[in-house]
Amino acid sequence: MKKVRLYPTIQLTWILLVTAVFLGFTSSCSNDDDDETPVRTTHKVVFKAQASAGSNLDTAVYGYDTTLTTTQNIGTTWTSPEITVPANAVNVNIAVNGNGPASSTLKVQIFVDGQLKKEGTSSGQILSANANYTF
Repeated sequence: MKKVRLYPTIQLTWILLVTAVFLGFTSSCSNDDDDETPVRTTHKVVFKAQASAGSNLDTAVYGYDTTLTTTQNIGTTWTSPEITVPANAVNVNIAVNGNGPASSTLKVQIFVDGQLKKEGTSSGQILSANANYTF
């Protein structure tokens, strides 16, 4: 019986062909869900600001993406009306300015669907705090 010897290039071709077929079967059988885009929904958002006693909050600018609302002369504690943010919105923002005694503090908060998502703080005589939350 005569031994048949395959040339190295033919052997390499067969190895590559078998490997390619094997990889084709394994990749077609994978169940990879990374390509699915998450479903975006609307959100109920409330913004809050609270300064220490003796402080005065002058201006609040709040909203989503480029849809912003400005409120002035808001006192020491302020809560925005609840807004419904559309499903295609990317982020929500709040910025509040005010002043008070040298040891004043200011805290701003973003609540999304009833849960605190982001908080920003400021301290000193001139107060300026902001927060941003991305969906």
